[in-house]
Amino acid sequence: MSETKQSWLDSLLVYKDIRMLRILLLGAISGFPWVLIASSLSLWLKEEGLSRSTIGWAGLIFGVYAFNYLWAPIIDRVQIPLLTKKLGHRRGWIVLMQLIILLSLIVWSFINPTQNLALLISVGLVIAIASATQDITVDALRIEQINSNEGKSMAAGAAMAVVGWWTGYKLGGVVALFTAEFFENMGVADYWQATFLVLGILIILMNIGLMFVHETIDFNRVSNQKATDQIIRDKLGYNNIITNFVAYITGTIGGPIISFFKKNGLAIALGILGFVFLFKIGEAFLGRMSIVFYKEIGFSKGQIAIYSKGLGWITTVVFTLLGGIMAMRAGTIKTMFFAGGLMALTNLIFAVLAWTGKSELLFAIAVIADDITAAFATVAFVAFISLLVDRTYTATQYALLASIGTAGRTTLASSSGALVDWLNGDWGTFFIITTVMVIPSLICLWFIRNKVKIGAK
Repeated sequence: MSETKQSWLDSLLVYKDIRMLRILLLGAISGFPWVLIASSLSLWLKEEGLSRSTIGWAGLIFGVYAFNYLWAPIIDRVQIPLLTKKLGHRRGWIVLMQLIILLSLIVWSFINPTQNLALLISVGLVIAIASATQDITVDALRIEQINSNEGKSMAAGAAMAVVGWWTGYKLGGVVALFTAEFFENMGVADYWQATFLVLGILIILMNIGLMFVHETIDFNRVSNQKATDQIIRDKLGYNNIITNFVAYITGTIGGPIISFFKKNGLAIALGILGFVFLFKIGEAFLGRMSIVFYKEIGFSKGQIAIYSKGLGWITTVVFTLLGGIMAMRAGTIKTMFFAGGLMALTNLIFAVLAWTGKSELLFAIAVIADDITAAFATVAFVAFISLLVDRTYTATQYALLASIGTAGRTTLASSSGALVDWLNGDWGTFFIITTVMVIPSLICLWFIRNKVKIGAK
């Protein structure tokens, strides 16, 4: 019994590691740009009198996040002149993207949305691209803070990264809204433009904090990448400018994929990809239609705000940290099986709510259970793919695996509304179907559970 208590204490103490504080900062750096292109931009356009459809179409700039893996190989290979030498490979890329976002905010501060909407959205797209590129580098630097054999620390780091992202997004949003309201009450005509300048100061402060995030110079990564290039040159049979260029491009793009399949073998690699694609589909189907269900069953916006947003934030932070502890104690594989079971149970609670009718107590239980499930699932998933990556291609492999997971949720879950319509609004049956959707991913996970090569099982 004492050994179990000590193990729990040891797991909790992992969060005291100074690296966890650095990872929290990296998460905040990653989450903050969403304040700019999500809530702040939408509210700015709304208060300028633009239509809901225009505001909705402006949200298309978020599409770049689903495709950032396409240029992830560049992040792994290309060094930024001056910045890489002074700051390191990862931090150099992050600072460059932060500078682009900062300059974009300065440009925004001079724009009138009603007169220059196209320019405003274009600058928003620049911010989105810089933020999506930054995410690739932040994830790589976060993973590289932890040694590949430190499974517990990687799980704790995954939890801190998620908490950091939400902190950057939520607290950044609070600062943006209060600052805009302050300038508006002060009688500043272009109060949103002034607000973006203040948010630019936060970006500068984040970059100062970034200087305390250590980056280990990994000479093996560079040498391994060059070794891959040499293998390709040898296969080509020539050594000249053209073959060197072909080897470099092929190694940059194909190296991460070759490494992944070579490390795991074809069958296990396909099992991993199947699991990553399918894991959160049931949750995504539920999430996409949940607020529609709440309204149709008779809950008010106030009730939805209290339970889904207010309690949801507290629940997410607390259970994200607890999920990290469970992943440390039981391992990422077992935690994902547990999270999968929670997904199924949560969806069944929603089915019961649909069948019994409006019940505020059952509604609160369902929403809190959904937030707990999301917290556990996200931590386990982030820790799992973090442990899978080859340190030679950290940025590319993580971005690719994360994008595959995103693709599964966004592509298939887009038909969730059509499924409810096909069922003639039978929400109970819909939630039962989303429960069954959890099973295929767990079958994939069962197949690979003892064979996948990660730092901690």
